[in-house]
Amino acid sequence: MSDGDGVRTTPGTPASRSPRVTVRPVHVADLVAEGELMPVYVHVIEHPEARVLVDTGLTELHPLVADLDPRVLDVGLEELDPASIDVVVNTHLHFDHCGGNRRFAGRPFYVQRRELEDVRSLAVPTILAWVDAAGVEYVPVDGEHELLPGVRLVPAPGHTPGSQIVVVGTGEHPTVVCGDTAMWFGELDQPQTEGQRLIRALDPEQVWLSHEHRPWRPRYPSSSAASPSSAER
Repeated sequence: MSDGDGVRTTPGTPASRSPRVTVRPVHVADLVAEGELMPVYVHVIEHPEARVLVDTGLTELHPLVADLDPRVLDVGLEELDPASIDVVVNTHLHFDHCGGNRRFAGRPFYVQRRELEDVRSLAVPTILAWVDAAGVEYVPVDGEHELLPGVRLVPAPGHTPGSQIVVVGTGEHPTVVCGDTAMWFGELDQPQTEGQRLIRALDPEQVWLSHEHRPWRPRYPSSSAASPSSAER
């Protein structure tokens, strides 16, 4: 749903096999890429043991990204009270995924060790001042990691070599928060990278992308009419 300022949020969505866990997208910014408006979403996982923020979006402007005409949405940021967040996960460290890290200083930031090393060695471009903002402390992860019961971090190389996804749900058809492992629905309809193929192999119920307003859902033959596809964005 959208409010009068055009800031889009979506009610919490039950995660498969985890009735007490929800995933909620929050629209925090817009970019202009190849002449088209691209939303920037972060995702809040409400878990009985902790409130987890997946990526921190873009919360300020910087000359290095002026060509993307970034527009920060204050109403979206107001939904993210730093005091309410217990844990932060960075799927990767591009500027539009770590731009708000400083707001959550003092919380543990989980990121794949490969991603952190690549960024600090300049192998992956970003805004280093945002990555290493004062008070931001990372928990480097090597491979798969159980963050909370029913919430896993899983390496998903492709967009960057050190990218990771968040898998919510312990049974069949989990919910996935994928960062930029897929940037639009077509990349999951026809997966090309290791990370995209991994997501499809999980047989997810839905996948939340950082730059889409709605989740991607698989086109099951028996229910294709009811399942949104890339043509239904």
